[in-house]
Amino acid sequence: MRSSRLLALLLVLQQRRHATAAELADELSVSVRTLYRDIASLMAAGVPLWTESGPGGGIRLVEGWRTRLDGLTAEEASALFLSGAPQAVADLGLATVAVTARVKVDATLPAELRGRASRIRERFLLDAPGWFTRPEQLVALPVVAEAVWDGRRLDLSYGERSNRRRVDPLGLVLKAGTWYLIARHRQDIKTYRISRIHRAGIRAETFVRPGGFDLAAWWADSSAAFDRSLLTYRCRVRLSSDAQRSLPRVVPHDAVRRMLEDAGPPDAEGFRTVDLLLESEEVAADQLTGLGDGVEVITPEALRDRLYTVGLRMAQRNAPSRSSAASGVVD
Repeated sequence: MRSSRLLALLLVLQQRRHATAAELADELSVSVRTLYRDIASLMAAGVPLWTESGPGGGIRLVEGWRTRLDGLTAEEASALFLSGAPQAVADLGLATVAVTARVKVDATLPAELRGRASRIRERFLLDAPGWFTRPEQLVALPVVAEAVWDGRRLDLSYGERSNRRRVDPLGLVLKAGTWYLIARHRQDIKTYRISRIHRAGIRAETFVRPGGFDLAAWWADSSAAFDRSLLTYRCRVRLSSDAQRSLPRVVPHDAVRRMLEDAGPPDAEGFRTVDLLLESEEVAADQLTGLGDGVEVITPEALRDRLYTVGLRMAQRNAPSRSSAASGVVD
């Protein structure tokens, strides 16, 4: 890992010619103290560097000197393909390697394209995880990633009861900040959440991947099937135009959009009758309450009663206080 960092440092200096220790430490995600140790190691290896203190000072590379180590390694190429997803690069331990790959690619670009690449990095950023989420513990990810790459079998300890299973790892997916392993267990291809893998051990034997297996296509089909499997509770509702626009927000399933498209024309009040499939009566009540007075449940009666009870309690809890009623604030 340190050798990769030293190479990254050398290539960054070769590109910039001059930089402060703080700038280089930030670029390589290390402390300034570590940066100076790396500079000393490069100088000891014969790289013509010198440092200058004071305003305008920093670390310089002798003018005209350059390394011939400008070809991408396999690891750097992998990091480059993931460079649009910084969390993935960091989780897989490729941050320093990604810096090396980027600098190598930048060095081969004409000045005009190099400037364009720099502007893109300054102006666009992909931040995949959602808000208000804590980073998961991913103790098994490096081992799992190695097995996926090398095509070797894995022994997993998975889930609350630490069930043991031997799997053929087919791919990794980063979905909304969460890592998943797609693997074949016996003859079934399944999804395993990386944070629930307590232990992972790589076995010596390899395996043959399923013929024609396409990770992206399999994930899309699996995600859609999972989404549909959650929706088993049938209800019929009337929705105002505002509630129709809000429904995909309070019920975030792609299938719900299709249900809206299949609904009949609006009635005289502008309401449309929609047949919905939701997760359960309890979940349906929570979600539909978010539509306020723009929703009316037609069936089932039990769901209608739930919304009626919730509405009464909200009205009672939020009734005007005596002082505001007396002052005429609320009529």
